[in-house]
Amino acid sequence: MRKSRKLEQHIAVFGESGSGKTVMVSSFYGATQEQAYKRDALFDVVADSQAQGRFLHQNYLGMRGSARLPIATRFASDSYAFSMNLKNEGKQRERRRAFDALRLVWHDYPGEWFEQDLDGAEAIRRVETFRNLLRSDVALLLIDGQRLLDNTGEEERYLKALLTSISNGLRLVKDEVLTGGRRLVQFPRIWVFALSKCDLLPDVDVFRFRDILVEKASNEIDRLQEVLSEFVESSEALSVGEDFVLLSSAKFDGGKIEVTERVGLNLVLPIAAMLPFERHVRWARAMQGGGKVFEHLIRGAGAMAAAAGGIGALAVKLSQGDNKLLTSLGLILTHFGSALEDAAEMGAEKLKRANEDALAKKETLRAVLTGFQLSLIQGESERILLRGSR
Repeated sequence: MRKSRKLEQHIAVFGESGSGKTVMVSSFYGATQEQAYKRDALFDVVADSQAQGRFLHQNYLGMRGSARLPIATRFASDSYAFSMNLKNEGKQRERRRAFDALRLVWHDYPGEWFEQDLDGAEAIRRVETFRNLLRSDVALLLIDGQRLLDNTGEEERYLKALLTSISNGLRLVKDEVLTGGRRLVQFPRIWVFALSKCDLLPDVDVFRFRDILVEKASNEIDRLQEVLSEFVESSEALSVGEDFVLLSSAKFDGGKIEVTERVGLNLVLPIAAMLPFERHVRWARAMQGGGKVFEHLIRGAGAMAAAAGGIGALAVKLSQGDNKLLTSLGLILTHFGSALEDAAEMGAEKLKRANEDALAKKETLRAVLTGFQLSLIQGESERILLRGSR
């Protein structure tokens, strides 16, 4: 019997206490357990830990049925793993596909660790938690919509304090994370600014959100980028504040919580899966000398191309870490670079055709991933998402 293979993506969520991290993950998971979602989706979302799944579902049901917010979790550093088990795929296609399921690991980094001095066991746990999230390609940095609203006209007071706190908190763990001072190949290289509780600011679209950050806290964003670049090998393959998204876990209206009125949560999976794919291809193409970072980027791009049916046998070899192939930098870039780029950056019409073809052939994984890419395009058209072009 063939061993099940999962295409695994990690996402790290950073934000100060009260910014809505627990509500967000609860709303994300709870929505996938609704009857309509289970009927229409191409995959079932299953929490790898049954206890965590019940906890998140209970939070969601409490919001939906009793307008009850989840209890605040101070200093909790949970990682939530969700498997997206594919449905409705023919047996022949099932044997051919590169992966059997998608898996999202959601790392929640406590905001208190940026806001308070720590020592002893708590300081050790902070470092260990940070090490655990290093497998993430994407980090969401939450900007609290309530705090922006409270500081209307003086948004810089909140934004400067938040970004400075995060930069200082990262510096505190740097020496302990970088063993022997060696910079990291694997690290969250895409830092997306996310406006949480965006329902409180209905007149702010993603472009206005970006403009507020750049106008009010440009120097602090630069400093955050400088700090992050101290962690990574090849800091040119690093994106900080080039991507923006609006998020709302529900609409809070008087004594009611409308959990069906979410914004942007349907983009979390596509962002975690497809944003690294397109960005890694671009960065790998720009690198001339190869090396470990190039290998890391091209292997990740190959894994996603294999799953999406992008470039056939080469993608499978890349996803499996064919070292001989990985060292053939000239071969990859000369003969397959444009094919990787085409797979990563298909336009809307080509994606629609690819998605329809995958659905017709019951190639569920390819249908899911091309659907993810279409979701990102839709998010941009709705001015909820803004992707960087570098």
